[in-house]
Amino acid sequence: MLYNTLTQAIGNTPLVHIPFSKYAAIYAKLEYLNPGGSIKDRSALYMIEQAEKNGSLQPNGTIIDASSGNHGIAVAMIGAQRGYKVIICVSDKISKEKQDTLRAYGAQLMVCPSTLFLEDPQSYHSKAMQLHKEIPGSIMLNQYFNTQNRDAHYHSLGAEIWRQTGGKITHFFAGAGTGGTISGAGLYLKEKNPAIQIMAVDSVHSWYSTQGNPKPYKLEGLGIDFNSPVLMRSTIDHVLPVTDEESISMLKQLAQQYGILVGPSSGAVAAAVAAYENQLPDNAFAVMIFGDSGRAYLTKDFYQ
Repeated sequence: MLYNTLTQAIGNTPLVHIPFSKYAAIYAKLEYLNPGGSIKDRSALYMIEQAEKNGSLQPNGTIIDASSGNHGIAVAMIGAQRGYKVIICVSDKISKEKQDTLRAYGAQLMVCPSTLFLEDPQSYHSKAMQLHKEIPGSIMLNQYFNTQNRDAHYHSLGAEIWRQTGGKITHFFAGAGTGGTISGAGLYLKEKNPAIQIMAVDSVHSWYSTQGNPKPYKLEGLGIDFNSPVLMRSTIDHVLPVTDEESISMLKQLAQQYGILVGPSSGAVAAAVAAYENQLPDNAFAVMIFGDSGRAYLTKDFYQ
């Protein structure tokens, strides 16, 4: 394919068979093959283009947001390509590779202490909101509360999976963090076939899975840690909590047995699928999302 711009290359990532089951068909959608290295390219592009269309983002403007890394990287990549200044606030939990990547794209990086609650005044989300108020003419994409995050995956990812599977998909597994991926793609698939099972993968220590009493966990880009309009609980059939240990152990198996090097949220999704596999009917056609590459986490020694 020939593209006139980098952003035209976002999407159309492949589905690859993963032989977890002798009976059910299980495929991984390799979202780390997007230009910015993650599924967040889709939602970042959609939100930026909506801001351009409604006039809130002006030429040479400033984009601010909070991110666990991948969304910020996508915004920084698109910002560099379109001439915007980008400021990304992150938690000190994110990997060194993600921080270095953000800086490589020319983004200004604000590293904030890890907090249990997004509403904490010290959190990276609170810092992003503060900067947005202080910087004239800036916009905050606000991926955690902006329903355009969900809309992006409805129009892009959901439609793509339906087309690639020829409408045969029966189960959809994706990590739940902001809720954009599982809700947007899940809604599209449910509209096409209400029988499709939408399976959200969560950290066992998240705000949601602990019923409001979260604990620290190692996984990045995964975990329902706040109440947000982006997450459509009505679209989700099951929430599958996983531990750090299950997720990280799966990373080594995927890399060393299947040759697929992915990040911890993908390890969590694969661990949930592997645990659920014996409940899949023989004719199941399952799709799981591999959101980013393991190359962004090598210094964390998850793969040793």
